Amino acid sequence: MSGEFPGEFEQMLMLTIMQLGDDAYGARVREQLAQEVGREPSEGALYTTLKRLESKGYVTAHLETAGEERGGRPRRYYRPTDTGLATLRRSRTALLRLWSPIEAELDEA
Repeated sequence: MSGEFPGEFEQMLMLTIMQLGDDAYGARVREQLAQEVGREPSEGALYTTLKRLESKGYVTAHLETAGEERGGRPRRYYRPTDTGLATLRRSRTALLRLWSPIEAELDEA
């Protein structure tokens, strides 16, 4: 198992993007993250991390123009790449291997 693992916040964003499917744009990702895990990142942290995920090749983004309700401002939608999905799987496998031997110990505590 070689290669880089995404950080905790990167993983949370990628998983949230997957949950949202075709509705994965910045503000919606932020809302879902707050709703699901109680984490409310600043807009700066959110968009900086989304850009980093793009530069790593873990997500892609495309712009869609909006109607009158957004004043014609485009919205940027995100989708995980095959590389991003493979990286998430590797990270999950590694974490489960580390958790497995101590799972019962934590349940007793």
